[in-house]
Amino acid sequence: MGGCTNCKGKAGCDDHKGQMMGTVEQAMEELYPTRTWGEADDSSWSGIDADELAAIAEELSTELKAATFVRMGSEEEPCDYIYILCLGRAPCIVQVRDHGVAIPEEWLTADAIEEQYLRVVISQRTRVAAVQQVGIDLVRTDGGFVVRERPRAGVYDAPLLPRMQKLVAILPAYELTHVDFGDIAHAPPGFLPGTWPDAYGLGSAKPSIANYLFYPQPTTMVSATFVPAEHGG
Repeated sequence: MGGCTNCKGKAGCDDHKGQMMGTVEQAMEELYPTRTWGEADDSSWSGIDADELAAIAEELSTELKAATFVRMGSEEEPCDYIYILCLGRAPCIVQVRDHGVAIPEEWLTADAIEEQYLRVVISQRTRVAAVQQVGIDLVRTDGGFVVRERPRAGVYDAPLLPRMQKLVAILPAYELTHVDFGDIAHAPPGFLPGTWPDAYGLGSAKPSIANYLFYPQPTTMVSATFVPAEHGG
């Protein structure tokens, strides 16, 4: 994505980003009174509920003309996800991996399959959301399939941008503040990393703002899961 130094709308954009980051900074102060990763104040959580999450996914599917799939965060992830299928077809990898859909016949003969998604991550701690471009690929192996999820630090590919823009315009109706991933990919000044560096073997590295608001893993960490051949059968 190009820079916006000479854009005529830069002043308005700067104002919007200022408000957005003000919301983030306020949430960080309220959620982390000790200013230390891993020491969130559970009593102040104010995220969305399951019904709202389903409603957002349904509206995104309609407005973006794309299949959407909800994945609830794990116990270690104080967030939920909505995957928007942008390149690929149903039944897609996310349906099989996360929703128990049977393995499609084409997987049995294909050596590899690649799909592209917009992944909306919505905090359970505060009403904030962000979007990443995610590639998910599948490789056939002995006894099943290896699925890799490869998130990027934002949304970059031009074909995904129109849907991204529509998506961002929908979120305020659900009282969600959209945060540009590029603005939360750095460590917050004045906060302590706690046990985060040891948990991920990253030495002196520090968690980003996204790790405080959403999930603990590094924002572009590749994850892999195994889908057995008899899955969903």
